[in-house]
Amino acid sequence: MTGKGNDFEKQVMAAVEFIRRHDRFLVVSHLNPDGDAIGSTLAVGLMLEYLNKTYKMVNEDPLPSKFNLLRGSDRVLFASELSEDEPYDAVISLDCADFRRMGELHKRVKPETPLLNIDHHATNEGFGTCVWIEAEAAATAEMLYALVNGLGIPWTEDLAKCIYTGLLTDTGGFRYANTGPQVLRIASEMLDYGVRASELANVLLEQMTYPQLVLLQKSLARLSFAYERRVAWVSVTARDMAEAQAANEDIEGLVNYPRNIEGVEVGLLFKETGEDTFKVSLRSNGKVDVARIAKSFGGGGHTLAAGCTLTGTLDQVTSQLVKEVGLALE
Repeated sequence: MTGKGNDFEKQVMAAVEFIRRHDRFLVVSHLNPDGDAIGSTLAVGLMLEYLNKTYKMVNEDPLPSKFNLLRGSDRVLFASELSEDEPYDAVISLDCADFRRMGELHKRVKPETPLLNIDHHATNEGFGTCVWIEAEAAATAEMLYALVNGLGIPWTEDLAKCIYTGLLTDTGGFRYANTGPQVLRIASEMLDYGVRASELANVLLEQMTYPQLVLLQKSLARLSFAYERRVAWVSVTARDMAEAQAANEDIEGLVNYPRNIEGVEVGLLFKETGEDTFKVSLRSNGKVDVARIAKSFGGGGHTLAAGCTLTGTLDQVTSQLVKEVGLALE
């Protein structure tokens, strides 16, 4: 992460001034929130609480239950719970690569409302009145570490757990290529504030729900390969979800199974979200920029991890996307 240059310091201070200048905040992140989105949302909530600011944390979707170990998780509202005349004079958007990733909530944010956009996706559209994008950061939580210090907020165990959660989950347990020296330095410092690393790793990365196990069985039964086994994919249908009595959180991590097979360069997961509609997760082992592929289909993400939504039958969308991945391999 580029954390020592003047431009970085200017962006940190711009975010600090934005927060100090306003008093009533709406804190939002992307729908189907992951560990970085959740940890970042709750971390900003704790910062605003310390600064005696008024705030509401909102998300389109429910938080996976495993994140209940983070303070403030029970205070995140559904967008539908937010009153139409909710008073706020500023919005803080976290880990959202584009405005629409907030879900239906984005329709309720007025264009003239001051908005602080903090994100680490290279595909971020740069929306908002104060924009801080660090594509080299492993997680939005890594950026918030600098914001905590810039605001002069004292570190607590609760705050450290939120930051550590974002780092832990977006680096795959400090195993992905985005795990740089700065990430490990911050993680180490969070342990000094009382974070119990083994507890978080066990709950957030290791434990598997029974529905998740059922989905794993069903999806691996349909494991497929192409391009001399350099591309592998699995799929989860709406029927699978119903039979497993699964929630969205139960598909988390499934895309890593095809990606982790020896010789595979790109792993894919096709998840049916509606009639002839599929959400696709793409994971690369380094030779293919999956963010570029996802963006060509209206999605986005990172070089090694991205997503998009396609319409058509499962065979149609699979053929379409696998072909693009094959072209990228060439």
